[in-house]
Amino acid sequence: MAIDSSLFQIMYTVSSSLLYPVIILLLLAVVSSLALIGEFISEYSKRHRNVTQLEDVGKRVQDSVKSSDFNSAASHLGELKQNSLVMSFARDAAAHLGSSAATSIDWLSEEYEVRMTKNLEYTKILSTVAPMIGLMGTLIPLGPALIGLAEGNILQLAHNLMVAFATTVLGLFAGIVGYVLTLVRKRWYWQDMADINYLLECMEGEE
Repeated sequence: MAIDSSLFQIMYTVSSSLLYPVIILLLLAVVSSLALIGEFISEYSKRHRNVTQLEDVGKRVQDSVKSSDFNSAASHLGELKQNSLVMSFARDAAAHLGSSAATSIDWLSEEYEVRMTKNLEYTKILSTVAPMIGLMGTLIPLGPALIGLAEGNILQLAHNLMVAFATTVLGLFAGIVGYVLTLVRKRWYWQDMADINYLLECMEGEE
């Protein structure tokens, strides 16, 4: 029995000691989510997709590649005005075409796919981990709250319940922000990747 009591006391002490690190992590998650909202709004305001111009540039690039005029193809890619990732790919692809390194463009498109995946990782992690940390912040104060209830200490009970509810709300807020931003950005990046694949097909001279 003494061993059990010691083990339970150790578990309680360890879990209680995690409360402040959990609160700090939650506050960091909330601050990060607010920063991500600002970054998201900025990215949204800069997004510009002109399908007509994309098709026009793609056809001119395709014609130039078919005639082996890679410098003209690179010049046409430089005229592209689209979303930032697509324009960045076009600039890099133009550099490859201008140096007659067209064979490495497939690798370049895969690099951009990896970059898009990397951009989604942080919000994915936030949407998954923040609610878990919030749950930890909810459960940890319940022990002292129950002790306060047993001892008739209403102030201790109320204080710990307040901490528990606050951490739940913060964790859910950060998780919701991460989840929504991940969904919207995933759609954006799929669209960008479709445009990049279209340009890639044009650079390969495909109809």
